[in-house]
Amino acid sequence: MSSIQSPRGGSGNNDKLLSRVALLNSHLSTCPSPPPPPPPSPLPTTTTTMASEKEAALAAAATPSDAPTIFDKIIKKEIPSTIVYEDDKVLAFRDINPQAPTHILIIPKVKDGLTGLSKAEERHCEILGYLLYTAKLVAKQEGLDDGFRIVINDGPKGCQSVYHIHVHLLGGRQMTWPAG
Repeated sequence: MSSIQSPRGGSGNNDKLLSRVALLNSHLSTCPSPPPPPPPSPLPTTTTTMASEKEAALAAAATPSDAPTIFDKIIKKEIPSTIVYEDDKVLAFRDINPQAPTHILIIPKVKDGLTGLSKAEERHCEILGYLLYTAKLVAKQEGLDDGFRIVINDGPKGCQSVYHIHVHLLGGRQMTWPAG
């Protein structure tokens, strides 16, 4: 064992201290130590979120497709939201349950029967393209110059929980693949 020199010179007190530490360590090493706590894992939260999203999607699928949605109330400003972009055709606002540092929903102001992508008809081509173009504008406005992801959930197995077509704009972190 090496001795530690004190700033005042001499190592007597330090030798005694090191001997005591060594003695304590020898006693501690013979005592069974409790296992270390498990590292925090995002899995329970992720699993819970995934389960609740699935439940929400299944519940939403059971409602009539022409029923008003929470998005209709947001468009009418009956429910508060953090709007980041709005024009006469679309509304973009921050998701209340973000899955990325930037998570914005972009919705058409007029549903016109377009509850999901699988319900799209030729007459919806203009608004579908405009939703994607708006996503590009909002991504630029949000500073997502390094990239972003666009998601459209469709139907219960696609985990669509609001039957008013909407585009998720996700960014601000490295995305992984496969998506889910």
